[in-house]
Amino acid sequence: MKKIGRAAMAAALMGLALPMMAPMTTAEDNNPFFEEWTTPHGAPPFSNIENAHYKPAFERAFAENRAEINAIANNPAAPTFENTIAALDKGGKLLNKVSGVFYNLTSSHSNDEMRAIQSEISAMFSRHTNDTLFNKKLFDRVDALYQKRDSLGLNAEQQRMLWRTHLDFTRAGANLDEAAKAELAKLNEEISGLTIKFGQNVLAATNAFEMVVDKEADLAGLPDFVIAAAASTAEDRGQPGKWMFTSTRSSFTPFMTFSTRRDLREKMHKGYMARGEKGSAHDNTGLVKQILKARQKRAELLGYKNHAEFQMADRMMGHPDRAFELLNRIWAPALEKAKEERAMLQAMVREEGHDFDLQPWDWWHYAEKVRKAKYDLDEQAVKPYFVLNNVRDGAFKTANKLWGLTFKQRTDIDTYHEDVQVFEVYEKDGSYLGLFLADYHPRASKRGGAWNNSFRAQTKVDGKVTPIVVNVMSFPKGSGDVPPLLSADNASTLFHEFGHAMHTLMSEVTYGRLNSLAWDFVEFPSQIFEGWAFEPEMLREYAKHYKTGEVLPESMIERMEAASKFNQGFATVEYVSAALMDMMWHTRKISDDTDVAAFEKSLLDEIGLIDEIVVRYRTPYFNHAFGGAAYAAGYYTYLWSEVLSADAYATFSEEGLFNQEVAARLRTSILEPRGARDPMEMFEEFKGRPYKLDAILEARGLTD
Repeated sequence: MKKIGRAAMAAALMGLALPMMAPMTTAEDNNPFFEEWTTPHGAPPFSNIENAHYKPAFERAFAENRAEINAIANNPAAPTFENTIAALDKGGKLLNKVSGVFYNLTSSHSNDEMRAIQSEISAMFSRHTNDTLFNKKLFDRVDALYQKRDSLGLNAEQQRMLWRTHLDFTRAGANLDEAAKAELAKLNEEISGLTIKFGQNVLAATNAFEMVVDKEADLAGLPDFVIAAAASTAEDRGQPGKWMFTSTRSSFTPFMTFSTRRDLREKMHKGYMARGEKGSAHDNTGLVKQILKARQKRAELLGYKNHAEFQMADRMMGHPDRAFELLNRIWAPALEKAKEERAMLQAMVREEGHDFDLQPWDWWHYAEKVRKAKYDLDEQAVKPYFVLNNVRDGAFKTANKLWGLTFKQRTDIDTYHEDVQVFEVYEKDGSYLGLFLADYHPRASKRGGAWNNSFRAQTKVDGKVTPIVVNVMSFPKGSGDVPPLLSADNASTLFHEFGHAMHTLMSEVTYGRLNSLAWDFVEFPSQIFEGWAFEPEMLREYAKHYKTGEVLPESMIERMEAASKFNQGFATVEYVSAALMDMMWHTRKISDDTDVAAFEKSLLDEIGLIDEIVVRYRTPYFNHAFGGAAYAAGYYTYLWSEVLSADAYATFSEEGLFNQEVAARLRTSILEPRGARDPMEMFEEFKGRPYKLDAILEARGLTD
């Protein structure tokens, strides 16, 4: 998943720290956020941080930030890039410090107390952001510089930074009158609180669903690694001796794939799909309508037709029409391919002597059977070769082959949970690059999914700051003598998120604000890194059987390659239907009377989604669309990034998988600049031409 932002202000205007506070109380003296961290590489001292420390730290950080903002806004000297734009970016050290820890842990290791704090801090953050972006004196200084930007003698990165800062203000409504600003501030605070509540409901609903099995007969068809993971989950949740399956994808998908108990597959599927629906304990449907109406009102206030237009004015695509065009160009061939796959699966059902029509809870199961029959590729036979730590090391080896990076594990650096691994990352010449944390296993305190984030971002504006980066996933733990094993899909996810980590670690921007990316570009660097996961050369490096150490056989590698396009109609339709639904929700108006489930059905009927496939995320648990800001009217970005990554990866396929000149160009043209340059220019500099769709259609088997 795309990188999760800290919070609006921390991501938009780097805070502004001035030591202008009253003397600390005794309680504050014990707050680790008020101390310099002398830990290795300045890593957070997690063991010393308590929930009670967050609110005082945020309050002080906001106060320091306000003081600095006022100092810049009221500076009697004429505005310059250094005393206004760079000054904004230099400050906020405490705000970034606290946010970096808090907003990471609210996703990866939260609890009821933290969630309550999050709700309170969210409102404070929204007010603080609005106060900053509505500061007329501050905006006047920024605007004065922007209006004469061509005569300031700025370098390219400074020009980009000025443009980005000015855009932050104007998109936030800095040009509105006072009454409109007050209304906008209220809407921003409302939306922030609603989206947090939505995400909390999704987490609660996900944790609430448990399918407990206490009879071995009910495990029919499940391979040992699935049974072991279910036993471990049951034990972790206080039911030793039983087997528990949950609505996390890492539990849901293997069960749906291998279980021969069709009744239990149906139960599992319906439980998964029912999260957050109307009338449930964690009903999200009312929140969906509130979020959509508030976003629509905000968009209109800022001069946009709808929320999608507002979102995309700042992105590579530029307008919703272009996103719809891209999605529809992929949708038509994908839907036809899915219908062909449906016929194959239904034929398998009949061959087995059954007379039922294929249902959504049958697709994974029969797709696996067809895959095995067609390609003699059994996921159960492949999975023992994908040992979690070996796959991780394969990602490390890929980075080493491309850029000469090395990874050194540290067991003496404090972490926020015992499952977290820590690695120092070094350049080819031995110089230190950054710290990489790997948090791979599910737990009740962690939300579902997979993502990359930073505890500390790289900058150079006020001295060199090295990054502290984390990958968070939810791969099942091992059990007994069986280590954690990954499906091929999970191995791809690990490489994907590690691609995000590489992008974050290799950042070479001067200004922290420029670490932020156009959201329809952010997945490109991670998706291109996925390309190496299943290259035969890399599989021979890391795909080794957990019992024998045997390398994945060449014949199996060949079958995996042959099967790589299998079921891509399903995968593409499942995803694109969600992306289209996201765009539709955010380009159409709703009312208080709108029935969310009925409206969702009408949208999916409109695009022709077949009954046997359920949209990847139903509306009540569609966190991308309703649990935050970045991917609302932006879920299409994964496909758009895949278009770019497939086109770019073709260069490695043509010129050599580890061609050093191409690898260096990828680093200097794409990874290091991050948000410091126009992303389309960056892509075209790397590729030497504009993008084409040929590579993605070929990669997904959607060509004629």
